[in-house]
Amino acid sequence: MSISNIWNTVYPIIIAILFFELIIIVHEGGHYAAARLMKIKVNEFSIGMGPKLLQFTRKDTKYTLRLILFGGYCQMEGEDSDSDDEGAFVNKKVWQRIFVVVSGAVMNLILGFVIVLIIVSSGKLVGTTQIAKFEDNALSVKSGLQAGDVIKSIDGMRVYTTNDVQTGLSRSEDSTVDMVVSRNGEDKALSVKFDTDEYEGTRYIKMDFWLLGVEKSFFNVITQTFKEFISYGRMVFLSVHDLLVGRYGLSDLSGPVGTVSIVSDAVKTSIYSVLRITALLTVNIGLFNLFPIPALDGWRLFVLLGEGITRKKLPSKAEYLINAVGLIVLLGFMCLVTFSDITRLF
Repeated sequence: MSISNIWNTVYPIIIAILFFELIIIVHEGGHYAAARLMKIKVNEFSIGMGPKLLQFTRKDTKYTLRLILFGGYCQMEGEDSDSDDEGAFVNKKVWQRIFVVVSGAVMNLILGFVIVLIIVSSGKLVGTTQIAKFEDNALSVKSGLQAGDVIKSIDGMRVYTTNDVQTGLSRSEDSTVDMVVSRNGEDKALSVKFDTDEYEGTRYIKMDFWLLGVEKSFFNVITQTFKEFISYGRMVFLSVHDLLVGRYGLSDLSGPVGTVSIVSDAVKTSIYSVLRITALLTVNIGLFNLFPIPALDGWRLFVLLGEGITRKKLPSKAEYLINAVGLIVLLGFMCLVTFSDITRLF
């Protein structure tokens, strides 16, 4: 294999890892900035995991660059144990600790919003949910769908963006979709049949129409950005729902290896694809971290809200034990998903 071929294979993976690490840095940076603002002592802020490459200390905080650029952390005094230091996390007021805990996720969501704004602003047109035209011999036309129809819902799921249309069609369990469209100011319920195709053993609907794009303006760019951002967030909850009801299995999930593979493939396609996947990932990480699952920020938020209501702290040992068990389960789950990623790759 030539050097150029090796480089063409390696550089998308490097770019993917850097984008993934950016999401982590933004998350941990949110915790760090909030801790500083609340005058909480930060013992170490690390970029990456594993052996240390570089380290320097400033104002009692160690700043570390580690070998494996796949993670990072913001280690605060008294975060997982009792401490006599007045600047310890555990000794701060409940609202201050809540602010620090949610700041990581909030920064991920802000990053996601900014990326979506860049995507929408850089496009030639702003997408809508109105059907512009159909492909030749489109099957959906025979079911009553018409050019000019504005799609309002698909199989009961409200539709606000072009991404919602694609998501709604992709979630359909067969080739017939219940749609509500707005036509001449009136809502019409239609049962629309589509052609299907198969990819890697999965059947999916072939979208046989094009959606209308309109000229950009400041107002519709901002409006569309909010809609797209909310749409990305909703996809996270739809994915969790589909997983819980058995629509998807373990083999359909992607861990770090699969995520890097997906992003590296997007790098080979276009910067637009990379930005879109990165926005979805950072919104996903931001929201998922707020789920009340032990070892995640959401669990700590849940505990702090309980403390704020009852005025009683959960014993440090109990919280540590719950987080430790949660972390073991989470790491075990990640190992299974990563193994699934690797078997799919090879």
